[in-house]
Amino acid sequence: MSLKSPQKTTSDVKKVGILFSGGPAPSANAVICSAAECFRRAGIQVYGFLNGYSHLVDFKPGDQLNENVDYLRLDKMNLEGRRTEGGILIGSARANPGKSMDKPEDLTNTEATAPMKRVYDALCSLDLDVLISIGGDDTLTTAAKFKLYQDTFPADARRIRVIHLPKTIDNDYEGIDFTFGFFTAVDFLSKQLRNLLFDAQATKCYYITQLMGRKAAWLSYGAAIAGEASLVIGLEDISDDLWSEEKTVNPKTGEVVTDENGVPRKRRIVLFDRLIGRIADTVEERIKQGKDYGVIAVAEGIGEYLPLEEIRCCVSDDEYRSLQPDTFGHFPVSQLKFSSRLGRLISAEIQKRGYRKIKMSGLQFGYECRCQAPCAFDVILGSQLGSGAYIALVEEGLNGVMVSVGKELGLEFAKFEDLINMSRLRAYQRPLRIGKGLHKLARYMEEWVEEK
Repeated sequence: MSLKSPQKTTSDVKKVGILFSGGPAPSANAVICSAAECFRRAGIQVYGFLNGYSHLVDFKPGDQLNENVDYLRLDKMNLEGRRTEGGILIGSARANPGKSMDKPEDLTNTEATAPMKRVYDALCSLDLDVLISIGGDDTLTTAAKFKLYQDTFPADARRIRVIHLPKTIDNDYEGIDFTFGFFTAVDFLSKQLRNLLFDAQATKCYYITQLMGRKAAWLSYGAAIAGEASLVIGLEDISDDLWSEEKTVNPKTGEVVTDENGVPRKRRIVLFDRLIGRIADTVEERIKQGKDYGVIAVAEGIGEYLPLEEIRCCVSDDEYRSLQPDTFGHFPVSQLKFSSRLGRLISAEIQKRGYRKIKMSGLQFGYECRCQAPCAFDVILGSQLGSGAYIALVEEGLNGVMVSVGKELGLEFAKFEDLINMSRLRAYQRPLRIGKGLHKLARYMEEWVEEK
């Protein structure tokens, strides 16, 4: 019979834990609640850990995890009606027990694995059989490290199975096509861009918008296409001829940053004047078409690669001195609000080309879209991922896989080892494919500019 309910499958899984890690995403509750309901209906206990790994990574021998403080018993809660809510039922945080494990040999290094050991001990204290993590590429990497770490245990040691569910508004790592929250975020941001377009048209100005997308511009491109932006640029668009290098300088001290041998560290930078020139080409083409207004969308990831002299122009002196470069010479992208500076430089370039001065206002969007009530598609997608965790564990008996959706929202189960660069213990990134999909569509929707 087509209306036959799923059969309760005999399984050794009795208790599962679910946690959400990293930045929020629309439809988080659809994932959490659908997974919890499937396990509950099968008679399996469900623990929802509050605020990601925060309570687990601080666990010490003799500690006890407490209900309603460290976790919720989701199988005891009435979750009906919660799948469509915004926010995250169990909260989130960025605690990362795997951050000290950078290479395969770290998996057997007692010091490097100490935080992971505390997580393992915490889960064992509740007698859990499975950990289900929901999060982005860092969380996928942590899930893989947790499984690989347990693979080093003696054959008779207790092991906790691991399943990962992908969460990334940026839609930016391998093993997924689209994942929950992306389309809700695109819808929200595209409405903002359309509103700006109407404003720009009425007041004859331009808006330069800085959108989410650190390593991949999926969200910026989706929002720009649906929001009718005049041009969208992501890090993927910075071709070889637009890259250069400069010495890394610590803004606080003014000193050049060196490596252990005293050699100055170099950082890659975008040739900003060339980028401004390309945006000005679009503005100029629109002026020739009688359109002295518009909206330009730029993915935030470009901010990491601005020349230091440009970074200094984008933030206050106090903010500038507080910036700390990482080992690659990059600065925290969230602090680099560069859209206003970009607008001023574009306006100046347009005047150099003999056109009237056009007002260009810079805006930054991001956090506003992360806890939006989800659109119907994302609720469906999130619910499928949540139920997929149950199917992977109980019906398929899998371990060490990420659940994703493919054609016709069918479930797919990819092994961690296929999603992780095993030499670096790092999830593979997934930038936009140049000349394909959303990237190609955006070029067709914009004013066509002849190469100079």
